[in-house]
Formats: sequence, C-alpha cells, structure tokens
Amino acid sequence: MRDVALRALDTARTRGASYADVRIVHFNAENVTVRNQNVEALVVEESLGFGVRVIVDGYWGFAASNNLTTRETDRVAAEAVKIARASAGVPGRKANLGPPVRHIGKYTTPVIQDPFAVSLDDKIALLLRCSQTMAGVSGIVSNEASVYNQRELKTFASSEGAYIEQDLVETGCGIEATAADEGEVQNRSYPNSVGRHQGTEGWEFVTRYDLAANAGRVAEDAVALLGAKPCPPGVTTIVLDGSQVALQIHESCGHAIELDRVLGTEAAFAGTSFLTTEKLGAFRYGSPAVNLTADATIPGGLGTFGYDDEGVPAQRTAIVREGLFLGYLTSRETAADLGATVGAQHAAPLQGPGIDPALLADMSNGAMRASGWNRIPLIRMTNVSLEPGDATLEELIAGTDEGLYMETNRSWSIDDRRLNFQFGTEYAREIKNGKLGDLIKNATYTGITPQFWGSCDAIVNRDGWTVWGTPNCGKGQPEQVAHTGHGASAARFRNIRTGVMQ
Repeated sequence: MRDVALRALDTARTRGASYADVRIVHFNAENVTVRNQNVEALVVEESLGFGVRVIVDGYWGFAASNNLTTRETDRVAAEAVKIARASAGVPGRKANLGPPVRHIGKYTTPVIQDPFAVSLDDKIALLLRCSQTMAGVSGIVSNEASVYNQRELKTFASSEGAYIEQDLVETGCGIEATAADEGEVQNRSYPNSVGRHQGTEGWEFVTRYDLAANAGRVAEDAVALLGAKPCPPGVTTIVLDGSQVALQIHESCGHAIELDRVLGTEAAFAGTSFLTTEKLGAFRYGSPAVNLTADATIPGGLGTFGYDDEGVPAQRTAIVREGLFLGYLTSRETAADLGATVGAQHAAPLQGPGIDPALLADMSNGAMRASGWNRIPLIRMTNVSLEPGDATLEELIAGTDEGLYMETNRSWSIDDRRLNFQFGTEYAREIKNGKLGDLIKNATYTGITPQFWGSCDAIVNRDGWTVWGTPNCGKGQPEQVAHTGHGASAARFRNIRTGVMQ
C-alpha cells in the first residue's frame, strides 16, 4: 500500500500537481437478512482500489482505479492531473487548503469480538429465532431480522507528508414486525427504525441489544397499535425518545451545519442551509438547555474514526452552546473560505465561549469522508449529538400535565433549507397528569427548526444517552451513502403542533 501511495504522489507532482493525496481502501462486508423465517439475503462484498486527488493551477482533479499495478498507478495519477487542467478551463474560485496537514499515525476500531469471526450459520440461527418469535404473535403478517458488519482498511498519503493507516470496523442489527387488519398496517422496530442500528464496535454490539429477547415485545407492540387511538390534532407538550431526537438532530442540525451546503457548493438530496455564515456566533438556534457537538472521538459512534479523508485528526467541535450557534462541519477548503468570509463580515475578530478556535485559524475540524475509493471526499456528519441534561425520563413524564410520549421514527419530511419539518413515530402514549396513558398510533409532530429547539426545556441525563447510528445518509452526485452517529437521550418540547396528517 505504501509503495502504491508514494508512486501516485510522485507521478502527480512530476506531472505538475501542487498538491496531491491518495486513498487506498480495502472494503469487506457481510449482510444477512431473514424475512418470514426464510433467508431473504446473504450478501458478501469485497472491493479494493485507490483514488488520487490533485490540485493543478488551483483546480481539482480526481481519478480512481481498482488495479493497483505500477503502470495503472501512473496512469491514474496522470489522469487526475489531466482532469484538473481541464477544470481550469472553467474559471472559478481557486482551491485554498489553508495550513498544511502532515499527520502520521494509525487508528484501529476497538473490538472485543471480531464480527467476521462469527459464523454465518450462527448469524442465520439468531435471525431465524427472532423471526420465528415474531411470526408466532397473532396478527403479524410480516417480519424481518438482519445483522451487518463491515471492515475498511484505509491508507491515506499526501504530498504534504501525511501518512495514515486505519482499520475501521462497524457492526449493526435490527428487527421489525408488521401487523395488519382491515385497512390498517402498523410497524414496530428495534433497536431503531430504517433497517438497523449500527456502531463502530464488534459482535458485542449485537449481543448487547439481545434481538431474540425483544422480538416478542416488538411484535406485540405492532399488533397493539392496530387498535390504538389516533393521534389527536392540536398544540401540546411532547417527549421524544432518544432515537427520535437523534433523527431530529440529523435532519434539522446535521445537514444544516455542513459548510459546503452553507456556501452553496453542494445541494444534492438535502438542499442548502438556513444557517448562513453571518449567523455564526450570533444566532439563537435553541433554548439554553440545548448543547450540540460534533465529536468523531466518541467510543462506538458510527461517525467515529481516527482521521478523516484529508488526514485531519478526529476531534470534538462545539456546534450549539446554551442555545447559541457556534460552529460548522468543515473541510480544509471550506474552513479557509469561512475564515475569509467571517473576517469580511465582522469588523472585530469573532470571539465567544465555545467558539471553535479552528474556525478562526482556517483549519478543518475533520469532517471530510468518502464512501469508497472511487469517490471524492465530501463534508459528512461525524457524531452530531445533543449533550445530556440532568433529568430522568420519569421526571420528564412526571413534569408534564398533558402531552404525548413519542418513540421510534416512522416518517420524516423537511424542506431544502432544513427549516420546516414534519416527523412521525411508530409508537406513542398519552401523558395525563404526569403519567403515561393510552397507546396512540400514527403520531406526528411539526415545527420550524429554531422555534422547535427553542421549546426544549428538559433533557434526560447520560444514563439514558445513546449514540444512535444512521447508516443511510445520502449526499452528492454520484450518490455517496455515509454512516453517521447522533448521541441523544429523551427530551421534552413545549407547545408543539401534533396530529397533522398529509
């Protein structure tokens, strides 16, 4: 790997690149799905390739290949330089990477039990047990159980002198039961919806969530929802469980703080952002209870790694502190652009408690990642998280005279500036006089991002805090699917409109 990387860099520089980097990625994955007591999918993937990114006369070029021979390494590096020169034919802002990045290091995901060492027979047997249990509950018409694991061996080298090796492991799992009667269908998922929950851990991740022990409850919940009361329309207090708070963070904060969207150089899938640069350090994003961070160092988080795909170390960045907006997710290039933009907008240097010093020094906070060797890095969420409060869930419920407790996402919709949204959950309960009451189905809530976060008045403590994994975040053209994390516990929001159905 080192020989290929250094060869690509030498060729790029010889051909005229002022900057070059190369990523070599060896990827392996296993995905097993059982549906209705049958093995629905058994997918084993492997790929190996490299990508070369260069700057020539201030413009980018990129090329990639799955052939790691000397001849092909030279060809790909030369092709990247050729593309960069062609890009220069369309005048635009020239690339500025800011201060050089020269880190040399290694990082390995901490793993207790290698998920690839667990046999496919054992994985299938676990999923069949879950499927059989769910199918045994009267009213269930379909069920699914899955496990997933992947490993990325990644080598990064740059013409500035960086050289980094990483061994990144992820493991995920999930079950879902579907119940139906005349004119009604309800789903219930565990540990999370949208297929599975996932983290940077070994097989111990699956063991911790004990799918088989929860399969019966999940199926019974789905059936119970068929006869539940519909969500009442109105304005009320809501308490969201941690997994739903995590999706709320992803959609209304995570995408909104991607600086390429803010600066207008990216708009695919999630659009742009309302958090424009003049708001930095001056905009009230939420209530004083709201503290948000982007932290790629959290153990087990799906957005956890040692270095990003520009060789920048993983780090923790303040995004919102006591409701005040303080930071973005940045690349080297956008960080340099932000430094110039902020300098033009503020007569005095931007300062304040929690302001990320890197924002003032044109330094990336390490958010550039690519989905594979044949894709360029993009700004992606790491672990964008709501910091825990000091309450228990029981105290949140007890302090609510009337409202709804809502759990596990079912649907989501948000506009292309990340402002107006509507979300639905699989499961809800009435709250009456500080106690949980009747079961509610088809629960929805809607709001506008800063007003919604401004209504947050209580958050559950660290005992209820989990880094939820989102393994399906799309961005870019051609599309890249990123794996992101969101630490969250249950939280309470006042005066929220519920029961809006479209």
